[in-house]
Amino acid sequence: KASKKMKNSLLVLICMILAIGTCGGPLLTRLYYNNGGERIWFMSFISTAGCPVIFIPLVLSFLRRRNRNNSENIEKTEIVLMETPMFMASIVIGLLIGLDNYCFAYGLAYLPVSTTSLIVGTQLGFNAIFSFFMVKQTFTPFSINAVVLLTAGTGILALRGGDGERSADVSHKEYVVGFLVTLTAAVLYAFILPFVELTYKKVRQQITFTLVLEMQLVMCIAASCFCIVGMLVEGDFKVIPIEAREFKVGGGSAFYYMLILMTGIVYQGLFLGAIGVVFCASSLASGVLISALLPVTEVLAVVCFREKFQVEKGVALLLSLWGFVSYFYGEFKSGKRIINKTQLQETELPPLPVSVSAVA
Repeated sequence: KASKKMKNSLLVLICMILAIGTCGGPLLTRLYYNNGGERIWFMSFISTAGCPVIFIPLVLSFLRRRNRNNSENIEKTEIVLMETPMFMASIVIGLLIGLDNYCFAYGLAYLPVSTTSLIVGTQLGFNAIFSFFMVKQTFTPFSINAVVLLTAGTGILALRGGDGERSADVSHKEYVVGFLVTLTAAVLYAFILPFVELTYKKVRQQITFTLVLEMQLVMCIAASCFCIVGMLVEGDFKVIPIEAREFKVGGGSAFYYMLILMTGIVYQGLFLGAIGVVFCASSLASGVLISALLPVTEVLAVVCFREKFQVEKGVALLLSLWGFVSYFYGEFKSGKRIINKTQLQETELPPLPVSVSAVA
């Protein structure tokens, strides 16, 4: 009972961290762009630059395993659990994450946070499609309905949402390109999720929380290296000190670097929070929580940056929420049906053997 209570307390804490990361990351990135920041590759790098934080739970996990092995008279405790196939897959996924981070940072440079959140929210529909082909996930009427609704919401934004909310320093071409690049980020992220799930199924290792953390660390390092190459090509390392001195808010360099540090920490909170919810509850719970935070992010964007919220954006939000509810309701019904079937099989008594004497 005490262990369950502790796990529930941990889940509450992790949910708070995930909420801060989901809502705070885009807002801090937008604050950077609004006050003179222009380095897109740099902001892409910041999304995963906080990955050294993962070393903390990994070290704690190693110490726990070593103590357990010492008590069982096992001399060798492996520092790294990951084998070569998972390591190589993690690098590939990490490079895709780096590209996805760039697309997301590019979109935030030219689109309002509220619009970006709505577009990225369509990844749920694309995820259903990729999951069908990659991990053989079956379609239901609810998931099909979600795909249609999310696609319709994105279409409304594409046709009607641009000119009314586009800021004066963003051209129509930049807005359209930003919209398409953000949509690419949603599609790419939707592909990455089933790719990770497929990796779990294909590797011949028992998937533990420690192994998941190792995989996430490798992915983050690969994504960060990908973005560092982009920073080198664009000359970001030469421009960043100048950009820091000319930052419009907070009195210059000190606030600039503090903002960058906070952004990296918040995004890493999003990363670790999503993993933590999966560990303490389920991947469905993690997805539901992130989706439920979508309206919160939009409201905060309107309040903090006075973004416009036209009728078209409201309709798109309504369709997106409808799609989320439809998708997760279908998943809930499917999961409940599986649980009920399993419980029925467990409670059914095996048939009694018929003795010869009873027949006689």
